[in-house]
Amino acid sequence: MKTFGDVRALDGVDLDVPEGTVLGLLGPNGAGKTTAVRVLTTLLRPDSGRAVVAGVDVLKNPDEVRRSIGLSGQFAAVDEYLTGRENLRMVGQLYQMGARAARARASELLERFGLAEAADRTAKTYSGGMRRRLDLAAALVVRPPVMFMDEPTTGLDPRNRQALWEVIQELVAGGTTLLLTTQYLEEADHLAHDICVIDRGRVIARGTSDQLKARTGGERVEVVVHEREHIAAADEVLRVLGKGETTVQEHTRKVTVPVVGGAKLLAEVIRELDTRGVEIDDIGLRRPTLDDVFISLTGRGTDDGLRGGGGVEDGLRGDGGAEDGLQGGGGAEGGLQGGGRAEGGGGE
Repeated sequence: MKTFGDVRALDGVDLDVPEGTVLGLLGPNGAGKTTAVRVLTTLLRPDSGRAVVAGVDVLKNPDEVRRSIGLSGQFAAVDEYLTGRENLRMVGQLYQMGARAARARASELLERFGLAEAADRTAKTYSGGMRRRLDLAAALVVRPPVMFMDEPTTGLDPRNRQALWEVIQELVAGGTTLLLTTQYLEEADHLAHDICVIDRGRVIARGTSDQLKARTGGERVEVVVHEREHIAAADEVLRVLGKGETTVQEHTRKVTVPVVGGAKLLAEVIRELDTRGVEIDDIGLRRPTLDDVFISLTGRGTDDGLRGGGGVEDGLRGDGGAEDGLQGGGGAEGGLQGGGRAEGGGGE
């Protein structure tokens, strides 16, 4: 359990994270994502409950936990008075890498994150995006068995975001287990083997991307009519041919209905609209997105929902007594790095 004043931020979590996979945490502001990461990385002490990472109790053996993890937080944590190269070499030496190995790894990461040309400039001369990339590189100096990334690509341009995705996939392919919080739905869709949707301190849904999308229904036909007066006719056509209630958005002139039959039914809808003289601007067959899942589960859109913050708005809360955390090793309690379970009382 973790509270901030009168705010109880988490309310029990059950996680099962096999080794070498990515668990994506999605949730609105105040869900508890960032504080969960802070507890599991020994940066914040829970009020009660138990957090375990890589088979090690976070409260009893925090130093051992730190040797097993890497962390990239929401904000770049680099020494502004050191060069980019010196920052990475320093991290390597703190992890007791040899000087030669630290130099080689620093050069490799500087090249990978597009910082080679700025490697010998002090970090205070870097742009915000460059500092973010340097921070991410620092988190990857030692290829840890368990990695925490809290909104790692926020502030990165598409090219550097894609580069980081490739690095993450390489890490996971090599056996690293990753807990990823993100404000980008497509990022979770692209990277996460499993996704937890968290709202008001509880996991309200969990599954693969496809499993979560299936919860909101199957395929849908969307029609955007050219003239507002044609909305009623389009609605009637879709109610007859569809397999559920239609949804009408007057301001966008869009009518949507669940369907069975895919492309064949879409062709039938087009023919019927044409017969009735309904001019359309757009028509398509689409599957639910994670955006749809998020809205259906939380009642909030992504503009409000996926901007995970920290501090009071993102807390770690549990009911106490239950096992929690992201734990390695097998058995009944495993979680991050180990293919077992982590049962939530004090962790997110």
